[in-house]
Amino acid sequence: MANHKSAKKRIIQTIKKTERNRFYKTRIKNLTKAVKEAVEAGEVEKAQEAFKNANKKLHHFVSKGILKKNTAARKVSRLNKLVKELAQKSA
Repeated sequence: MANHKSAKKRIIQTIKKTERNRFYKTRIKNLTKAVKEAVEAGEVEKAQEAFKNANKKLHHFVSKGILKKNTAARKVSRLNKLVKELAQKSA
């Protein structure tokens, strides 16, 4: 265990940051999972709605500084590709 005041403070900050990061990491996984599950089930409207929600949230995380801009763009692009392929198959 840390003996210095600054080291104790760093431990507390690390714990808080870890919890915050875990929360957002889980949130991101759940958003992408919702889109992928809708695509696998073949539900076009549900997939489009989930994609719309994921797109909005991922870009919101960019503005909060949780994700980098290119990371969010890459994730959105990949999800969009899945949704468009499903829409073309069903049309």
